[in-house]
Amino acid sequence: MKQMMLQEKYPVFTMEVGKNEIAHRTVDGIVDYFLAKIAEHPVAQFIAVFDHYAHTKALPQGEIAPDIIAAKNVVFCFGTHLPNPQVLAVRPRAIGIAEKADTFVISFMEAPMPLANNAMEAWAKALVIND
Repeated sequence: MKQMMLQEKYPVFTMEVGKNEIAHRTVDGIVDYFLAKIAEHPVAQFIAVFDHYAHTKALPQGEIAPDIIAAKNVVFCFGTHLPNPQVLAVRPRAIGIAEKADTFVISFMEAPMPLANNAMEAWAKALVIND
């Protein structure tokens, strides 16, 4: 798992994993994996699955990198406190799953709470098959 600054302002965690290193063979399989992790978590609440690829492809001006085969977001929330209205700007969370020819790219933006970051990072890392 790597941490980077996307477009010089978004702290993003990303992990590219070979299709031979993962038990799930499709984006939908990985989505189902994350849905199970969210359902098991005592705080996380599932919101939606967004097919970003289909949405972008349907737009007349939509552009998709040629190496992306599929792309979905799993949207959910870890919110345990609502201390002010502004905190809504950093919620909910989303994990992105992009499929390329030989790899899957898993990514999520850093959350302002360690509980969320630790869970999302652990979930992503657990996707990889350990021999």
